[in-house]
Amino acid sequence: MTLRLQPAQVETGSDDTESRLVFDDERLVAVLVRLSDRHESDAGKWFLEVGFGCVDDPRKPIFRDLGEAERWISGRLAQT
Repeated sequence: MTLRLQPAQVETGSDDTESRLVFDDERLVAVLVRLSDRHESDAGKWFLEVGFGCVDDPRKPIFRDLGEAERWISGRLAQT
């Protein structure tokens, strides 16, 4: 499995607009959003804005970097 992260701008209704669309092959499996400075200690980290299928998680995890997010998403996808 190879994930592809495509940069995008997402209208979140806040300053958090930098994002990555996460694809597993051609399937969109998640949208990650980079947290802005208004999130203080979490600024610059990545937030699971939305996950699809097995990547969905009601806890909406925060990741320190994109590598950590990719590993987490890959782990979720491997469970199916």
